[in-house]
Amino acid sequence: MDCEIISVGTELLLGQIANTDAQYISQRLSELGINVYYHTVVGDNKQRLLDALDVAVKRADLIITTGGLGPTVDDLTKETVAEFLGLELQMHEPSLQHIKEHFNRTGRQVSDNNIKQALLPKGSIPIPNPNGTAPGVIIEHEKGIFIVLPGPPLELQPMFEETVVPFLQKCSDYTIVSKVIRIFGIGESKVEEMVKDLLDEQDNPTIAPLVGHGDVTLRITARVRKGEDAYALINPVERQIKQRLGDAVYGVDDDTLSKVVSRMLIERELKLALAESCTGGLISDKLTDVPGISMVFDRGLVTYSNEAKMELLGVSSDTLNRFGAVSPQTAEEMALGALAHSHADVALAVTGIAGPDGGTLSKPVGLVYMAIADSYGAYSSKHVFNGDRRRIKEIAALTALNLLRLHLLKNND
Repeated sequence: MDCEIISVGTELLLGQIANTDAQYISQRLSELGINVYYHTVVGDNKQRLLDALDVAVKRADLIITTGGLGPTVDDLTKETVAEFLGLELQMHEPSLQHIKEHFNRTGRQVSDNNIKQALLPKGSIPIPNPNGTAPGVIIEHEKGIFIVLPGPPLELQPMFEETVVPFLQKCSDYTIVSKVIRIFGIGESKVEEMVKDLLDEQDNPTIAPLVGHGDVTLRITARVRKGEDAYALINPVERQIKQRLGDAVYGVDDDTLSKVVSRMLIERELKLALAESCTGGLISDKLTDVPGISMVFDRGLVTYSNEAKMELLGVSSDTLNRFGAVSPQTAEEMALGALAHSHADVALAVTGIAGPDGGTLSKPVGLVYMAIADSYGAYSSKHVFNGDRRRIKEIAALTALNLLRLHLLKNND
């Protein structure tokens, strides 16, 4: 089955909101073995939507629309789809009752334009909307299968999972399964070079390199008939990739560096202290997004000024005067100070120049030093990152987490 997604909304064309609905639906359809070959975005205009539908039925068996189901005059998707298919609209009493109950709960009166949301194309399958007033519909027609959904993700996603997925599972004999290999510390071109023969020979499963936010991913995708084991195809390829890339592979699927580092600390029962300067608490923020991190995260200090580095971490004024705040010596003293002034087993420190000002020829914008300290002492590493202030902070935080990950791996061995 081939699908086209038609997203309706002038706000999408103006760039006022991102089209996350199409991304979500495409991901879910791929898992159901349904191909998505086209994304179309059209404004709140009846004729242009009719034109888009006319094109879509010539190249897809399944057309999914999102948006345009609200109560206002420019919400016209359902009416336009019904007109395109030659179907009259009829009042659906259960949907009308749901709308009335929704308004009663909030102490408001139901208006005529809300009542029109309960008008559904004749012969359609209603899609209940537990989080809003606009029901969706499934229409099985000689021109194809049409699924009409509202735009707000908090409404669309539960409707898709509870009603659309069970319906579509009956329509496909295949399923598509993907596994994502997550890599840090090697650029996309180098990764591609290291697995080039696998990319050249790919058939089923396929391998797709993708660049993320600081990391690189390889997505392995297998297509199998229902009941067959997709991982029998995926696992051998995954093993080859991990063997070639080694410790640069930090996780799979939904793993993040913060999740992986947190898991490693918890498994080893090691407490962590952080001392951040240029990252401004970003590393602490990433770690504290992980449930359970309180078991091992002792403390995080943002020591932005030289005075804070001296007062809270014990960095010596001599070190700061001789080498500066952005230096391997200061980074190591920050890490040692965080370790000494905490109950941690390992400490991580970061200091650098995020820009756009403050750089010199010898210490350019993007220069960052990181250090790790434990009971054996401290060591530092030098990095130079490109980009604006936000990107330098982000990539520095991720690189620091990766440095800690590699340190924990090495110590575990």
